[in-house]
Amino acid sequence: MPYDSSLDEKLFSKSWEDTNSKISVSVYSYNKGLKKLQISRETKDPEGEPRFAKLGRLTKEEATAILPFIEEALGVM
Repeated sequence: MPYDSSLDEKLFSKSWEDTNSKISVSVYSYNKGLKKLQISRETKDPEGEPRFAKLGRLTKEEATAILPFIEEALGVM
């Protein structure tokens, strides 16, 4: 069964931004199934356009900034 974006429901989403990147914390449910937490990072390319990047490691500043979002997302789950 291939992925169908129309069945993917976003239940929660908050983002934190600094000058170089944006980190988003979201909760999704696919086809009314189990709610799952997603953490993603976007960086800016040389033209200033956002592009998806691996989340990789977080700095202390980044982790501290998104921790309240993660706690709030857990309440949605």
